[in-house]
Amino acid sequence: QVQLVESGGGLVQPGGSLRLSCVASGSISDIYSMAWSRQAPGKQREFVAVITNSGSTNFADSVKGRFTISTNNAKNTVYLQMNDLKPEDTAVYFCNADIRSTYYSRRNYWGQGTQVTVSS
Repeated sequence: QVQLVESGGGLVQPGGSLRLSCVASGSISDIYSMAWSRQAPGKQREFVAVITNSGSTNFADSVKGRFTISTNNAKNTVYLQMNDLKPEDTAVYFCNADIRSTYYSRRNYWGQGTQVTVSS
């Protein structure tokens, strides 16, 4: 099976930075893309950023210029560097990945999420 585990969330003041990590583990054959989404209280989950296995990236307009996404392919890890954080960035951040495993054809997997709180 495949598992995604996020880490790096926490409490930060406005204007501060955090780096989230997400490690994919298990019987992985190929990773096609890795992405981050977030869900604030009372709101629907929304796309934040994605990176493909070719290195292409895309960001939500609300985070462009403040967040960057990168991977360590050898470690099956994706990072989300978040700078100039704002209170409206407060949410649970979820990692998801498009993966082909040993047992299953290509499908999307999700992590359990990590809380990010931006507050003074």
